[in-house]
Amino acid sequence: MTQGAGHGYEPGAGYEPGSEPAPGYGTAPGYEAAAGYEHDYPAPGSAYDRPAQGTGAPGPGAPAAPPVPSYDAGTSAPPAPAGYEPTRPDTPLVPPDYTPTARDLPVITVTPDQGDRPGPLYVVGDVHGYLNELLAALRENGLVNADGHWSAGSARLWFLGDFTDRGPDGIGVIELVMQLSAEAAAAGGYCRALMGNHELLLLGAHRFGDTPVNSTGGTASFLAAWRLNGGQPSDMERLEDRHLTWISRLDAAHVTDGHLLVHSDTTAYLEYGSSVEEMNDAITGVLQRSDADECWDLFRKLTKRFAFRGDGGAQAARELLGTYGGKRVVHGHSPIPYLLGEVGGEYQLDAEERGQTVNGPMVYAENLAVAMDGGVTMDGRLLVAQLPLVG
Repeated sequence: MTQGAGHGYEPGAGYEPGSEPAPGYGTAPGYEAAAGYEHDYPAPGSAYDRPAQGTGAPGPGAPAAPPVPSYDAGTSAPPAPAGYEPTRPDTPLVPPDYTPTARDLPVITVTPDQGDRPGPLYVVGDVHGYLNELLAALRENGLVNADGHWSAGSARLWFLGDFTDRGPDGIGVIELVMQLSAEAAAAGGYCRALMGNHELLLLGAHRFGDTPVNSTGGTASFLAAWRLNGGQPSDMERLEDRHLTWISRLDAAHVTDGHLLVHSDTTAYLEYGSSVEEMNDAITGVLQRSDADECWDLFRKLTKRFAFRGDGGAQAARELLGTYGGKRVVHGHSPIPYLLGEVGGEYQLDAEERGQTVNGPMVYAENLAVAMDGGVTMDGRLLVAQLPLVG
């Protein structure tokens, strides 16, 4: 494996020349770079976290955000939702007699009108419970109508994961994606989704609760990590078996039209297989085996970030593409402002850059990677884009 690939951010690596986004892409005021792959970006309530219904962003003079909790942190966390009780680890995520329905797991079909000419391809970055922002972005791109129903015919739509946590309506987002999957299939297109690290976190919190897991930072549990990293009690309270089944069967990666679609900007996927099919099957197997430590290890690996940034970024992207196929890696997970800034490195955002906003995807790593997380949780933008990127 390429040296440093998949191991997240290394302090002092420096800003990568030539990784600037297209004109108009940049950072929203108040953003700070992530502290490393063992941490997620600022937890709810920090100066840099977007309020559920807020509109303003903190300016350059905003107070520094508090330290970001580690997934391994042993600090106290908010209490569990009222009435919360994790499922038993030996209860299968998918019941033996489960039969998919059109609503749960729609079958993708090709209509005679579609023929061999697939519709345009779109991708959606991290949503994190911001249902209203998602609907607005989908309407703006002509993918849904005013009532939130599929209106794009044979178009193809991929969500890159992270539907829940931090925002106000993660279950509403999941419901919408499931609805659009059925509606798009009926119209001759499709809407599909990938597994994000926050889907793994939600599954683990529901399934294993406070069961201790092996961790490099001491005692940890899925439920504590979920609480510390934006878990919303309302999402847990509304979580149903059909949501769990749907989430547990999401693929981790897919190749289409020369694009390798993944959630996380890491090469840790390579540890689960030498082909996309093998890797997807392996990750699904981890979820079905009900081993808390094994699921935690998977979650931690897919939480790593920044593999494609810095001096070895392009080589890391080539390694992933060389194994799984495609000409470009398209990912979410790491907000674009974090990809532009460094903590502990030589490059720091100047006043002009801090005043910019994220207007679209960021192409970097010698044009081998496309970042799709616009930072909606921190007053950035929820990104929907058509591939390949033009202009």
